[in-house]
Order: sequence, then structure tokens, then C-alpha cells
Amino acid sequence: MISLRCPHCNVGLNVKEEKIPAGRETFNCPRCKQAIPVTVLKRNTEQDFSVSSETVLLQPRKTTSGKLTVISSADHQEQVFPLSEGVFVIGRKSSKPSTATIGILTADKSMSREHIRIEVKKDGKNGYQHLLSDNNSKNHTLYNSSYLQDGEVVVLKDNDEIIIGRTILRFNI
Repeated sequence: MISLRCPHCNVGLNVKEEKIPAGRETFNCPRCKQAIPVTVLKRNTEQDFSVSSETVLLQPRKTTSGKLTVISSADHQEQVFPLSEGVFVIGRKSSKPSTATIGILTADKSMSREHIRIEVKKDGKNGYQHLLSDNNSKNHTLYNSSYLQDGEVVVLKDNDEIIIGRTILRFNI
């Protein structure tokens, strides 16, 4: 619940964030019926909304869809791959034919050419959901120190660790 004042009629309001649909840029004051602009603000901030302003700051919107970072090792340099909406097959870059959309430059032969799959899709709250699964790799996939089972799909969170072969990947939003 957020306490605020309408910038038009100065009436005090208590607004439930979840009552404002994702993607809305304004909502109408119940008293004066004027539009109150909505902008994003990080959650859990201690900002005073009782002061009159032109814009009311509410729930945050995710504007990025995440990235995958290959941690540097003896087999390869650090590599960063931005993720956008869609499906990514990730594996070792090779001169042989592959359906991988992200090829990691590495000498790690225990990584398959098409090792994992990440699907990035909108979550309905102006953010993105990142779904990780093993792509039937020979050496399997470790996700936060646990092997992914055949057919298992996990939702990635910020700072998750994925190990494919001997290569460590870090997922960040």
C-alpha cells in the first residue's frame, strides 16, 4: 500500500500497487477524475509520497532481459552474452554444423556444441522470465550445484550459477 496525494486536488490516497495493471502509464484520481502519471521506483525505498508532485512513483519495471557471463578460466576468456526475448541454444563454438545460437569460444571439450537451452519470455509484469533446461547433453548441466534432470526446467534468478562441462556461467538480470 502506497500513501500519496493527488497533484491536482491534493486529496490523500492509499493505492495498492497490485491494483494498477502492468504497463499502465496513468490512473485516475477517484475524487477529481484527473489522470495521475505513473513512473517506476525501486521496491522497498523509504520515499515520502505525501508531498505534492507531478508524477507518482510506483512499482518497478524490468527493462533488461538479462545476460549470461562465461567466467574466465584456463580454457577460455570471459565472455558476455546479452539475452533478449526468444530461445537460445548454448554450447561450445565449433567449425562443425550446430544449431547453437550462442557459441562459447572455449577449449572445454566436455561442453556439448548444443549443451543448454534458455527461453526468455515476457512474464506479464513488464519483466522477463528465463527458463533453463539441459539440451540432452552428454555431460549434463549443473544448476546451483544440482544436476538438472531430463526434461526439468528451472526459472533463473539473478546471480545463478550454471556449469556446462568444466565451464562456469553466471546469469544476471
